[in-house]
Amino acid sequence: MKQRILRRADIVYPDLSYRIVGAAFDVYNELGPGHSEAYYQKALAQALRKNKLRFEEQVYFPLKYDDVLIGKKFLDFLVEDKVVVEIKKGNRFSKSNIDQVLEYIRLNDFLLGILVNFGTDVVSFKRLVNITK
Repeated sequence: MKQRILRRADIVYPDLSYRIVGAAFDVYNELGPGHSEAYYQKALAQALRKNKLRFEEQVYFPLKYDDVLIGKKFLDFLVEDKVVVEIKKGNRFSKSNIDQVLEYIRLNDFLLGILVNFGTDVVSFKRLVNITK
């Protein structure tokens, strides 16, 4: 019997998302739990390179009001100039982490953000879509 692959038309960047999340799982499978966020970030950068994904790390963007700089923000990763990836260490998705990623994708006019949590038992992720686009 031929296996049928179901694809939803409303999923944003499904193949790219799969590759990014797969890289995060590769990192966790090799490193395991308990490391600092900085080590997971370095390892994820290596995993993205290994998977031949273009990315920038610690991407600066200014926060302005009335054309005056009022703050500085840094994205953990911008992958393929499309997807914001923010990594955290923990076992749950906090509202502040979700709000942070939503802010990043809205302010920079991106369509998708992926929040990755490196926890004590598993790596988990949440896809966040900019519905204002």
